[in-house]
Amino acid sequence: MNNIDRIRTILNVIFMIGALASVILYFTQTDDKTLFFYVCGGSIFIKMIEYMLRFLLR
Repeated sequence: MNNIDRIRTILNVIFMIGALASVILYFTQTDDKTLFFYVCGGSIFIKMIEYMLRFLLR
């Protein structure tokens, strides 16, 4: 396992934690969904970085 694969694995774990946190925030926040949008957007951004690493550096 090289360094790129390790970085991709770490980014995937961070994305999965963020996705789970997004689902929890979506169902627990009633009025203001701002925190949900930030966490969800950050998770998607992390996934896009992992996606670019997968296709550009292979």
